[in-house]
Amino acid sequence: MNSIAAARYRARLHKVLDYIDAHLERDLCVERLSRVAAFSKYHFHRQFTALFGIGVARYVQLTRLKRASHQLAFRQRDPVIEIALAAGYEGPEAFSRAFKKSTGQSPSAFRRQPQWGLWYDTFQPLSELRINHMKADHRADQVRIVVFKDTKVAAFEHRGDPRQLGDSIRRFIAWRKQNRLPPAMSATFNIAYDDPAVTPPGDYRMDLCAATEHDVADNPFGVVGKTIPGGRCAVLRHIGSDATLSDTVTYLYAVWLPQSGEELRSFPVYFQRVSFFPDVPEHETVVDVFLPLK
Repeated sequence: MNSIAAARYRARLHKVLDYIDAHLERDLCVERLSRVAAFSKYHFHRQFTALFGIGVARYVQLTRLKRASHQLAFRQRDPVIEIALAAGYEGPEAFSRAFKKSTGQSPSAFRRQPQWGLWYDTFQPLSELRINHMKADHRADQVRIVVFKDTKVAAFEHRGDPRQLGDSIRRFIAWRKQNRLPPAMSATFNIAYDDPAVTPPGDYRMDLCAATEHDVADNPFGVVGKTIPGGRCAVLRHIGSDATLSDTVTYLYAVWLPQSGEELRSFPVYFQRVSFFPDVPEHETVVDVFLPLK
């Protein structure tokens, strides 16, 4: 098989991944998915498994349960029965059995206190698949140079294992709700002081931020006032899962920066989260990556 034919073959199966992300509430049977790829239903399952290393039924189940876990952890007002139905289950009992079998916790226990270590282990196959097969194809002409204005933010300082970032997100969401600063009214930023791939878990640092014009009062959540300094930045839009966000950051540092002639300013790379999973399908999540320049 020549390279062009191989690329077209992979593209047909990659189209199925996007379709699954966008249609988790539909009947995602092999016959329907084989039509999306324009492959025979008699061979599709083996083709999917051979390329991605996971069976299509298991992939669909894990993808549904991952979205459900985000709804349970970060969308506290979503009723469990609605989450169960959206995940393709007839009711909360069947959903609870499948969720507990996969994650080690019942939906109600996960909503109260997620065990993030077990969660990461459960959904690692999905992250690996996205890293290996859903990479963004960045180009230099996609990078914009902007002048960012000084922006006051309320910041929750996550310090420690990045696998526990979910607990910090939950606390920060609770503070935002109490202070009426939802993402629709207040831009969301993450300041990434460290690269989780090379930083010891205990030393990892990230700030979860919400833009605000007001001073941050003392509070039991540990949220503090900070400022993201203004200045020139290179901005590259990342569309897709956080599992592949590091590829976008790496492109800016390893490809764009050496060719640009620019020099970096003394402030960490930071992200503006434009849209959020599970509010949008995971492959449609949007994050703008800001690289501070002199």
